[in-house]
Amino acid sequence: LGGCGILGVGIWLAVTQGNFATLSSSFPSLSAANLLIVTGTFVMIIGFVGCIGAIKENKCLLLSFFIMLLIIFLLELTVVILFFVYTDKIDKYAQQDLKKGLHLYGTDGNIGLTNAWSIIQTDFRCCGVSNYTDWFEVYNTTRVPDSCCLEFSENCGLHSPGTWWKAPCYETVKIWLQENLLAVGIFGLCTAMVQV
Repeated sequence: LGGCGILGVGIWLAVTQGNFATLSSSFPSLSAANLLIVTGTFVMIIGFVGCIGAIKENKCLLLSFFIMLLIIFLLELTVVILFFVYTDKIDKYAQQDLKKGLHLYGTDGNIGLTNAWSIIQTDFRCCGVSNYTDWFEVYNTTRVPDSCCLEFSENCGLHSPGTWWKAPCYETVKIWLQENLLAVGIFGLCTAMVQV
C-alpha cells in the first residue's frame, strides 16, 4: 500500500509538473517524479512478494523477500558510508554539475530545471550556486533571473546587484538540510528499523 501511494504521487507529479526538481544536467532523469515512481515500483514488488509468500507460506518467496530486503538495506548502508567518506568530493562535483545546469535554465525542454531553480531561489532567498555572478556566465552580461530579485517584477533581473539576493543557493540549502538533519536521520532510522 505504501508502494502504491508513492507510485501514485510520482505519476501525479510526472503528469502535472513534468520533470519538476530536475537540477542536474548530468542526470536529467533524476527528477522527484522519477525517483518516486522507481521507489514506489520497487516497494510494491517487494511488498507483493512478501505478502504472497506469507499468505501461501511459500519458503522460496519468503526467502526472495528476505534477500531483496537485505540487498536494499546493504545498498543503503553503503551509500550512507560512501557519502560521509567522500563528502568533500561530492560537494565539489555537485557544485560543478549545478553550475553546468544553469546554462540550461530557460531553454526548450528544460522546464523542470527552470522551475526548480526559480522555486529554490525564491523560497531560499538566494541567487546562483556560489553567488549571483554564476548567472553572468550564463547570460554573458550582468543579469540574473527574476527569481533572484528581492522584490519580484518583470525583468527585475536586469537591475543593479543591490536588488538581488546575495546568499549562495548551494550553501543556503546545505545549511537548511543540516538544520533538518535530525528529522532526516529519524526518518532514515525508522525506515531501516522497518526493513530490519
